[in-house]
Amino acid sequence: MAVLTESTEDVEVVHYMNESLSKETLLFILKQLGYTAEQLLRKNELEYKELIKGKDLSEDAIIDLMLIHPKLIERPIVISDEKAIVARPPERVREFFK
Repeated sequence: MAVLTESTEDVEVVHYMNESLSKETLLFILKQLGYTAEQLLRKNELEYKELIKGKDLSEDAIIDLMLIHPKLIERPIVISDEKAIVARPPERVREFFK
């Protein structure tokens, strides 16, 4: 967040842990990132280990679980116009807005 507040870019922060995402929004984010749902998962979360790990789930099933358990979604995600990144490490934000 500190890197974003230092930026001169106009940003909107969406706290999707508190404000639920729609399925359409999550699909848009995945498309902008060029990721599958599996690639956007936080694999160290308990929910991942209990609900997903080792199971043969469809893309749609993983997305549904991400919507129910937003903790599973890797963060932070930065989106601008037609591109997006998972901003880890945070320095990637500076590169993103160059």
